[in-house]
Amino acid sequence: MSGGTERVVCVTGASGYIASWLVKLLLQRGYTVKASVRDPNEPQKTEHLLALDGAKERLRLFKADLEEEGSFDSAIDGCEGVFHTASPVLDDFTDPQAELIDPAVKGTLNVLRACAKVSSVKRVVVTSSMAAVAYSGRTIASDVVIDETWFSDPAICEKSKLWYMLSKTLAEEAAWKFAKENGIDMVTMNPGAERTLDIQAVWVDVRDIANAHILAYENPSANGRYCLVASTISCSWVMKILRELYPTLNLPENKDDKPLELICKVSKEKAESLGLNFIPVEVTLKDTVESLREKNFLTV
Repeated sequence: MSGGTERVVCVTGASGYIASWLVKLLLQRGYTVKASVRDPNEPQKTEHLLALDGAKERLRLFKADLEEEGSFDSAIDGCEGVFHTASPVLDDFTDPQAELIDPAVKGTLNVLRACAKVSSVKRVVVTSSMAAVAYSGRTIASDVVIDETWFSDPAICEKSKLWYMLSKTLAEEAAWKFAKENGIDMVTMNPGAERTLDIQAVWVDVRDIANAHILAYENPSANGRYCLVASTISCSWVMKILRELYPTLNLPENKDDKPLELICKVSKEKAESLGLNFIPVEVTLKDTVESLREKNFLTV
């Protein structure tokens, strides 16, 4: 599935952070993108998409609701590929079942049902998360390598009240079940940025996540799940890197400059088999600061 002109794909939840980068890279590759958003008439959510290079000619916005069956039909009709990124991410909620879990699971199934209705769809790439990988109950230690064979245990997530992790786990489980029962060619991307208890995080550049989605779509041999983690890093180590890159930047005092002792490792092997070369953390941080400077959000 090589990229080229006049190839039509759908991106759900297109106004989101990962999806926006995905739309940008797809347009750069010459794809025509049918993008679903909750409200196409809300400038705050769509103007950054409409301003992308190629958007005027090859980007169309569609209204869709995760929990409304049939809502994605028009956006997916006629597409060869579908990138399902839409899923609720909430910091403040009162009912995790209604606000997180149901929309994640029902939304994923509604998208896959729409895909099953049209013969044009050749592959579906679903944005999952390391949240659906790492909470398995298996022992985690510095010599343990987490890979795509790990699946989070819903019972553990529920017992620990890890509601976002539970929503991503159940949504991915439902997706695999539906895809297998309905003969849908599907792969999942499981990117990092999930914090651990000692303030370490599995880290990946959003540009790598977006690029991995496209590589997984275009590579005929792509299959199953892909963990997307460039490195495991602590907040103190981020501060150390930033201080070295920008000595005049006003940062909190770093009381712990000792080398990071990893609590675990995440395999890059399968992701790199797609041809993905992870962007180093130092480059990500530098590009982030420069972007903030360019937009006048930060003075260095």
